[in-house]
Amino acid sequence: MWDRIAPLMPADPVRGRRWADHRRTLEAIAWKYRTNSPWRDLPDELGPFQTAHKRLIRWAVDGTWEIILAAVLAAADADDDIDWTVSVDSTVVRAHQHAAGARKRGQPDPASPPITRSRTLPGRAEHEGPPGRGRLGRSRGGLSTKVHLAADGGARPLSFTLTAGQAGDAPAFETVMSRIRVPRGGPGRPRTRPLAVLADRAYSSRAIRSHLRRRGIRAVIPQPSDQIGHRLRRGRRGGRPPRFDREVYKQRNTVERCINRLKQWRGLATRTDKLAIAYEAALHLAGVLIWARR
Repeated sequence: MWDRIAPLMPADPVRGRRWADHRRTLEAIAWKYRTNSPWRDLPDELGPFQTAHKRLIRWAVDGTWEIILAAVLAAADADDDIDWTVSVDSTVVRAHQHAAGARKRGQPDPASPPITRSRTLPGRAEHEGPPGRGRLGRSRGGLSTKVHLAADGGARPLSFTLTAGQAGDAPAFETVMSRIRVPRGGPGRPRTRPLAVLADRAYSSRAIRSHLRRRGIRAVIPQPSDQIGHRLRRGRRGGRPPRFDREVYKQRNTVERCINRLKQWRGLATRTDKLAIAYEAALHLAGVLIWARR
C-alpha cells in the first residue's frame, strides 16, 4: 500500500525544515481515526501528536488529501478497475460533545473561522461556506453531521461532501456528483460521468432526473408512493412513469457496504473533530487506503 501512496505525497519544502517521515505521520493519523483516541494518546513510536494534527489540517486546507485520492482513482481507472455503476447515499454520524465547541466571548462564531483554501478545488461549491467548523446540526438523534457519498460498483468511495445532520439528501446530490473527477492517464478532461446512478426514493425528484438526463447518465431511482399517486390522479397529463430497472437496482447495496467500510474506523463512525475540514480529510484518507488495497 505504501509503495502506491509514497510517490503521491508532497515533496519537502524548498526552504525551512524538512517534513517529518510521511509514512509515520500517515500511520499516526490513521491510528487516531481507527481507534478514535484523543490526539494526546498517540503512541510515542508514531511521533509527536502536534506533527500529525498540523499535517492533517495543512493538507486539508491546500487540498492535498483530495489530490492524492484523485491520483489513486486515476491509477485504478488506468487498470480498468473502477465499476462506473455508481450508487449515491448518505449516513448520519453522531457528533461527540468534543466536536461542539462553545463560542468564547469576543471571538467570531465558530461556524465561520478564518480558514481559507489556497485555491478553489474542482467540484467544490462556493455556497458551502468556510471549510472549518460547522456542518453540525440537530436531528432526531441529537447533534450530528451527515456524510453524502458516491461509491463505485466495488463498494469503494469516489466522492464525499458534508452537511448538517438535519439536511436532506436530494439538495446535496449535485455536489456529490460534481466531485466525481477521475483524471485520465493521457490527455483529456477528467472522467466525471458514470454509466448509471443508483439511489433510493429520497433522490426521486424532477430536478435530479433532469440533471442526470442532461448529462446522459442512466437514472435507476424508484418513485415513492406519493409521486406515483399524484401522477395517476392527473391521468394523461401525468405522463409516463420514469424507467426503473429492478435488477440493476439490486446493486445499490454497494454504497451501504462502502459506508460500513468507512465506519469501521471509530473516528469516522463518531465525529469528535471540531473542524469539519479535519473530519472530511480523514474520510479522504480512509478512501485512499481503501483504494490502495485493491
